[in-house]
Amino acid sequence: MKKRNGSESSPWVLLLFCLSMCAVLAAVIFAVGRMKTANKADAGSGTEDWTEAETVGKDVTGDETQTSDTCAGEDEFLLLVNRYNPLPEGFSVSLADIGRGHKVDGRIYGDTEAMLRDMREAGLSPVVCSSYRTEEKQKSLFEAEVGGYLADGYSRAEAEGAAAGWVAAPGTSEHQTGLALDIVDESYQLLDRGQEATPVQRWLSENAYRYGFILRYPNGKSEITGVNYEPWHYRYVGKAAAREIYDSGVCLEEYLGCVK
Repeated sequence: MKKRNGSESSPWVLLLFCLSMCAVLAAVIFAVGRMKTANKADAGSGTEDWTEAETVGKDVTGDETQTSDTCAGEDEFLLLVNRYNPLPEGFSVSLADIGRGHKVDGRIYGDTEAMLRDMREAGLSPVVCSSYRTEEKQKSLFEAEVGGYLADGYSRAEAEGAAAGWVAAPGTSEHQTGLALDIVDESYQLLDRGQEATPVQRWLSENAYRYGFILRYPNGKSEITGVNYEPWHYRYVGKAAAREIYDSGVCLEEYLGCVK
């Protein structure tokens, strides 16, 4: 090989130059390899940490049961039962006696008793005229209501539709849940609109939510609930939900987002 100035290069110099370049290249390759190994280790460590954090997150916030327990023991009382949403198949309830032959879901016994007691201590005279009903009892009441419309000349279909506005068909009644009460004033026990003017109903309309109850079929909501205005029918939904429903002025269907 000849230099550009025409002088000839020493082969030893060329060899040393090649060896030095190889050494530099090897050092670079080694350094790059160390960097990749370190990066992989860091990435692996980071992945493990992320996975562990995600698992903890799922345990805390991703578990549906835990999330629904924000109002522990109350969400279970938001069961929607109406003509479009019958009782779940195999539904059962453990009952507690509140006196005079009336029973409620045992879980709401304390709040029910407290509400009735506080009303009496306020000088009122509440009368529970209906509470838990069996399937047979509900069927008997519904057929009696249907019979009245049939006697007025309604067809069977028309009679059942009209009757359902006052008495739910078997399997679609809140009374079968043990969570509903019909409460009237001792001084006025008719189940009509006049009930809303009684001292008992005025007290309930302002205070029932404090005990977890709502006026289930409020005035002006019949097209949504499928039931006529009933100022005597109260339903237990839990204190948190009852307060929200009371403050917002919605019915249960609206609160649950289940408007047909």
